[in-house]
Amino acid sequence: MTGKISILLPTRGRPALALRFLDSVLKQSERPERAEVVIYSDEDDPQSHGLHAEGLEVRMIVVPRVSMGAYNMACFERSSGDIVVLANDDIVIKTRGWDRRLREVDQSVPDGIYLAYPNDLFKGSRVCTFPILSRRACSLLGEPFPRSYQGAFIDYHLLDIFKRLEHRGHQRLIYLEDVVFEHMHYRTGKAELDETYRKRGRFEDDPVFFALKGKRSSAARQLKEAIEGGAHGIHPEAAGELVDPAGFGPALVEYWNQIMRDGELPYGWRAFLYLWFVGRYLASKGHLRFLGKAGGAL
Repeated sequence: MTGKISILLPTRGRPALALRFLDSVLKQSERPERAEVVIYSDEDDPQSHGLHAEGLEVRMIVVPRVSMGAYNMACFERSSGDIVVLANDDIVIKTRGWDRRLREVDQSVPDGIYLAYPNDLFKGSRVCTFPILSRRACSLLGEPFPRSYQGAFIDYHLLDIFKRLEHRGHQRLIYLEDVVFEHMHYRTGKAELDETYRKRGRFEDDPVFFALKGKRSSAARQLKEAIEGGAHGIHPEAAGELVDPAGFGPALVEYWNQIMRDGELPYGWRAFLYLWFVGRYLASKGHLRFLGKAGGAL
């Protein structure tokens, strides 16, 4: 029960929030000496370059600004833990012994193929907002956090892979309702709409999600083979074309073809994705402003 935990933390322009998060990691850990936080800070964000927490191993990466996927991959490649956690700087860990719970989960799955996630008090069980994976699972996935994603969708990307795996007969999703990583997001009224939030392209990664559909299919097949003890070499799969419908009618048809006709997905997940992407399309065109906070889920 001493597996090392690596927390990957991209941050920009929020040194106070990042320090608050580090403090919560330290205070709520039972074995802080068996955790590390790998921080990625942009070259043009000097306020974040000196982040540290006494009593906690913190590794800092300072290089040019890149995509969110590239941030996380860079942190992952510098990490050394057996368990990998994707984090944001607007999190506060509220559960004492969260690290013990993650080690218990990791030991309960001998082959290391699982996707766990904590309760963020925002989206709850619906989305793995802060994914937790073993290093072995990350290695099997090849590029677990695709660099193509500019600012979002890594959580949905991973969840989609494990939904595909579930449809292939292996349920490896683990929701940790009792482990609270509170997401202090502005949409919940727990933070201000700051510059970092404002500059994030809310809909720019929608086409990328569809383009990486083939990669998710290959990843699910790879994980299934590994679970069943068969050959599990990396299955190369080129990214597909970006899906960017020219109108609402074409969007309905394209999303139907891409999602509802995808037999590798459980029907409930297909239905959720279809309605979600239709809603996102309308929101991106300014047609769902009247929904207020409810539209924030999109």
